[in-house]
This record gives sequence, C-alpha cells and structure tokens, in this order.
Amino acid sequence: MLVKNKLVLAITFASGLLAGGSAQAQPAGRYHEMHDEAAECRSHNDGYQRCEVPWSDARLAKKLSDTECVRGTNWGFDRRRGFIWVDRGCSARFVAVGPTKEPEYGEGWRPGPEWDQRFVVNCESTDGRQRFCAVDPGGNGHVVLERQLSSAACVEGESWGWNRGGVWVNRGCRATFSIDRRWGR
Repeated sequence: MLVKNKLVLAITFASGLLAGGSAQAQPAGRYHEMHDEAAECRSHNDGYQRCEVPWSDARLAKKLSDTECVRGTNWGFDRRRGFIWVDRGCSARFVAVGPTKEPEYGEGWRPGPEWDQRFVVNCESTDGRQRFCAVDPGGNGHVVLERQLSSAACVEGESWGWNRGGVWVNRGCRATFSIDRRWGR
C-alpha cells in the first residue's frame, strides 16, 4: 500500500534576501540574478517535498525548522530536474549556487542502457533509530519490501518508506528492499 503524504508546497522566490532587503514573493518561473534568488522548501508532517527552482545547484542559507537539515540525508538538489527536495522535518531557505539558467527541455543528461534495472539493498534501523539508505530509484522507479530481516514490524509509511533520495527505516525495521529503477522525468 502506498501512503500518500498530504503535503503543502511552500516555495517562495524572494528578492533581496541576500542583500538584507525585505522579502517580496515572485511568481513561479520568474528568473532573477543569482544574488537575488532564494527559495523556501518545507517538509510538513515529516514528509517528502520537492520545490522546483531554475538553478544549477543550491546551498542551505537558513534553517527554518527545529530539525537539523543535512544535505544528502534529509535535503538535496536534483540537478537534472532542477528541484530541491526536503524530508523528515527539514525546512529551510535555500540560495542558488552557480549560474542560473533557463530550463532546456529535451536536452541534458540521460542515463545509459544499464540504468533501468532491478537490484536489492539492505537498510537497517539499529537501536530503533531512523536510518536513510541513499539509492536513486529514478523518476518512474518503485521500491518494495522484498524480505523482512527483523522481528520488529516493517510497515510501509510507519517504519519504512522511500522517496527519490532512497529508502528510510525506523523503529527497528531491518529489511531487504527491491529497487525497480526506471528513468523518467
């Protein structure tokens, strides 16, 4: 059963934030000079959220949540698709790194023929703590629990789940997960 998170997209393009000016919301799709760009992306109810931006990369400028935000763990940047993703309570203001560019539809990186494949990964919660196992299932990929290794229950949406960044486990869930990686936008 797939659990659909009810998330509220919170992205605000702001003008003058880095220069110390007041924030002024801009419509999505409007591009600014690099020094004028900032975006807020918020994980609501500890859920995954992505916020599209026209940047080459991003860095965290200011944490807005009580949760620590660690790149590669509960936030990241998808260069190919141009979005910031946050998860597990991370909410922050991000700024552009590198040149800003207009999206180039139909161009850019494409994976080789070995991309679309199935493979398994083990992901284990030790001492009841949450653990994130980074693996990219692709835009059209899917993750399923292949085999439970723990005596603790592994219930999707409660003690395990997945997003574009990988698989997470919690509450002692230890399992082998089947990754059906598929390319897609």
